[in-house]
Amino acid sequence: MGRRLQRWRALDARDRWRLTGCVVGLWFVHASLAVFGYGRTRRMIERVSRRTPARAATPAEIADAQALARLAASAGANALGEATCLRRALLLHGWLRRRGLRPALLLGLPTNAPAPAAGDFSAHAWVELEGVPLLESDAGYRPFVPASPAPQA
Repeated sequence: MGRRLQRWRALDARDRWRLTGCVVGLWFVHASLAVFGYGRTRRMIERVSRRTPARAATPAEIADAQALARLAASAGANALGEATCLRRALLLHGWLRRRGLRPALLLGLPTNAPAPAAGDFSAHAWVELEGVPLLESDAGYRPFVPASPAPQA
């Protein structure tokens, strides 16, 4: 029996469903990004996942969100093609918002990144919940800072 099947069988029923949901969700996010681009995809995800009022996450919910992030990373690495960090982050952002939580979708650079060479650029997308990065691998990044504050409505 292959290692992937062994890992699948080791999951409980809830995590099997969540992993399947991550695979399907990543394909929808991928297709939406390809057709509509980042801006429209993010607006659609936020519109579909809107829950009011958003509330602070408990420590148990943060731990569960971290487990969900690991499942999304596994789905992205083992499904039909590698899912980028942006696809995984958009999926997690929407999923956690549907639960009524306040996730932060962040885009940024490695904290100790050297100055990029001409034409060389590397960025990362990740989700934090109550200031906690959901994956350990996301801890070494700093978010982009807007050049100017958003206009007040």
